[in-house]
Amino acid sequence: MKKFLIRLPLLLLAALFVIALFSCRTRDFSPAGAGRVPLKPETAADSLSSLADSTADSTLDSTLDSAPDAEPETVEIPEPAPTEEELREAVIDRILSEMTMEEKLGQMFLAAYSGENTAEILAQYHFGGFLLFAADFEAETPETIAADLAALQERAAYGLILAVDEEGGTVTRISRYPQYRETPFPSPREIYHTGGMEGIRADAIEKARLLSSLGLNLNMAPVCDISTEAGDFMYARSLGESAEVTAAFVSLVVEESQQLGIGSVLKHFPGYGKAVDTHTGIAYDYRTYHEFAACDLIPFQAGIDSGAEMVMLSHIIVSAIDPERPASVSDKAVTLLRNDLGFDGVIITDDLAMAGITNFSETGYAALDAVMAGCDMLCCSNWKEQY
Repeated sequence: MKKFLIRLPLLLLAALFVIALFSCRTRDFSPAGAGRVPLKPETAADSLSSLADSTADSTLDSTLDSAPDAEPETVEIPEPAPTEEELREAVIDRILSEMTMEEKLGQMFLAAYSGENTAEILAQYHFGGFLLFAADFEAETPETIAADLAALQERAAYGLILAVDEEGGTVTRISRYPQYRETPFPSPREIYHTGGMEGIRADAIEKARLLSSLGLNLNMAPVCDISTEAGDFMYARSLGESAEVTAAFVSLVVEESQQLGIGSVLKHFPGYGKAVDTHTGIAYDYRTYHEFAACDLIPFQAGIDSGAEMVMLSHIIVSAIDPERPASVSDKAVTLLRNDLGFDGVIITDDLAMAGITNFSETGYAALDAVMAGCDMLCCSNWKEQY
């Protein structure tokens, strides 16, 4: 369809050109009587016929000579057909114009899933999506959770984001339970050490298939952070390799997931480094911007170039970017992501229930701070406090 839409204006122009050319070939643009060879009459009838023809030609030529110049024919070239991007934007604009302010506000929240109460919450708050945790899968089966999520999706006025953190290793919400997978997914670090990039590819495909079978459409992964020291908080969750190898890992996961209809979230921008756990308190990173650009930003750029749908901002205060505010509520971090890395997708915060942001928030409402900074979506397991 995309190729056809691109070619359509050219096809129309070609058709107009052929029509104009054909019209030119059927007109006589030569001077009156030029090049005519009169026939020799063989009979009186032929002679009269010839005379009549000659008189008619003479009269026509005289009329043409005295007539004013004809107005040039105007050919209107149609407007080019809209591109797929323009069609998509038109649909989005139409939907937004029909939404209430409450609906627009609700669409910014990725709220915690609440089991059987989720449908009621959706009807009241119009959330853009729900994030499922381990407890949401524990007492369910693949069949029951798939049915519940399908029913929830049917109730939504707009398509729901249904997300989960299924990184592998220490962060598994689904595969920790044997009804979904015989053993939990290993960490990317383990998989890479034993199977290289082909192991990563197979793992990404299996995860995407599992999530898709349950009705989920977004994995809060891959982890783009670079950590090589065992004492770092993010060590076990990172690939543990160089920026270039991590970038290849990120691209592979994003692309394989997309092939099976699962979106990806690049996290935790601009890179976790050696920062402490932001679940428990405010964290700082005092590295220079040059250090970030030469290392931490590389995997994020690779994921963006591969088409990742979302980037998650961390709650770390990165002095080289914004010495006063955590990245999740920093307009400078958002500007860096938009302008320097060229990301035009959805910017989402890390969970706003984490102490790294609740201990900092000046307003008491981290969601408001994040929106003012330019974030598009708010990850909230504490949505009742933040809404």
